[in-house]
Amino acid sequence: MAVPTAFFALFFLYPVAAIVARGLRDGGQWRLGRAGEVLTDPAVLDILWFTGWQAAASTALTLAVALPGAYVFARFTFPGKRLLRAVVTVPFVLPTVVAGSAFLALLGHGGLLERLWGVRLDTTVWSILLAHVFFNYAVVVRTVGGLWAQLDPRQEEAARVLGASRLAAWRRVTLPALAPAVAAAALMVFLFTFTSFGVVQILGGPRYATLEVAIYRETAQLLDLPTAAVLTLVQFAAVAAVLGLHAWTVRRREGALKLVDPERTARRPQGPAQWALLGGVLASVALLILLPLAVLVERSLDAPGGYGLGYYRALQSAADSGGTFFVAPMEAVWNSLRYAAVAAVFALVVGGLAAAALTRRAGRLVRGFDALLMLPLGTSAVTVGFGFLIALDEPPLDLRASWILVPLAQALVGVPFVVRTMLPVLRAVDHRLREAAAVLGASPLRAWREVDLPMVARALGVAAGFAFAVSLGEFGATVFIARPDHPTLPVAVARFLGRAGQLNYGQAMALSTILMLVCAASLLLLERIRTDRSGEF
Repeated sequence: MAVPTAFFALFFLYPVAAIVARGLRDGGQWRLGRAGEVLTDPAVLDILWFTGWQAAASTALTLAVALPGAYVFARFTFPGKRLLRAVVTVPFVLPTVVAGSAFLALLGHGGLLERLWGVRLDTTVWSILLAHVFFNYAVVVRTVGGLWAQLDPRQEEAARVLGASRLAAWRRVTLPALAPAVAAAALMVFLFTFTSFGVVQILGGPRYATLEVAIYRETAQLLDLPTAAVLTLVQFAAVAAVLGLHAWTVRRREGALKLVDPERTARRPQGPAQWALLGGVLASVALLILLPLAVLVERSLDAPGGYGLGYYRALQSAADSGGTFFVAPMEAVWNSLRYAAVAAVFALVVGGLAAAALTRRAGRLVRGFDALLMLPLGTSAVTVGFGFLIALDEPPLDLRASWILVPLAQALVGVPFVVRTMLPVLRAVDHRLREAAAVLGASPLRAWREVDLPMVARALGVAAGFAFAVSLGEFGATVFIARPDHPTLPVAVARFLGRAGQLNYGQAMALSTILMLVCAASLLLLERIRTDRSGEF
């Protein structure tokens, strides 16, 4: 626990505390009265209520849509499965402003929905909920499907032989085994939608705002740090309460499970019902995932002179002229890949140690440590970014001029994914296997290498993929700390979107398409990695 605790203390708690203290202190005096003023403001209460209920609704809708997909990806084999799984993960790593623009093209004025049926859904809560499903579909498919693929189907078949119906066997055998993974996925989806920024900013219009949007407006637009500090503390407290509730309701429900090679559990669909399920999942993926991505590509090609590569050529011209885009597109791609790779390493080391500690120990202290690891998902990225600039500016932590600052900030978001992905699988390993290895003379390190590692290697691959993908598209904190001459792709996209004009918007769409292709290629490469005898992550 020492390494994860030190990492979070230095690069999360300290920067956040520094920016909050800067907002609530004036002339050496604490301005705590400001908290009462903000919390009694009816507008703030409305924002808090909307933030909570839309996050709950988004989580429920995402689980309803994505759990069948998790089953299909875990239990079925079909042509293009590996490619499709990489594609459904791409939305999760796209900058939210880009995906929000894509949904605006689908649901807003002049969008596809209005042209076909004369209906607009922008500035409505339905557009926000659908966009959240678009983003978080892969969280459920990867987290739940990763464990589902390794559950021995013979246990459910044995229940059927003993007289249980298909539904009863699933409810009594499979669902309890999946409950920890489902709870972990629901927690991550809720935290991401609770702190939603770009989607609500673009699709919600002036009518809807989450706490994250309010913090951004108070910080970046109104320069009201005291109000932003109070809202940050409110968001922090709400997330801590959610994590505490999660720990109280589902803690230690993981048991020793019989995990098998995923290749033994996946097969071709059999019967009309399974083929219908596969068709329904593919249709939902096409409508909710592929269609917005297709609109993104179409907009990048819709240049004023007709469909073509005009916007892509303009990207190179912008770099050569030293305009908004200071570097060539391929250099931004390299920056993003380098930062994401380093961030993934940090996240795997910190998150892997944390997951191992949570597996071997119990008690209130460890449960609090578990909740601490999830807090970055529920903390304003704006707060973290500003906190880095304020807190990490003096020796021995003067890192403002160092490139390492970006992957450190990105790793904060990657660590929770590593922990939540590995924890259910680590806890499912029968501890008697470790004890047997110890009796036979194996040291603790060798027992871990010979017993745990082969069984969790697939989970490590999933964790690495998630950490890399999340870091590749992280925007909220990176936009404040990335150097102007070393931008990541999301930062470069934001630069174009921040300027008026059709040319700038078209170049943003072109750069977003490049980012989408880089993400898809990276995820597809990860899909091809083999771990032990596993044929997939």
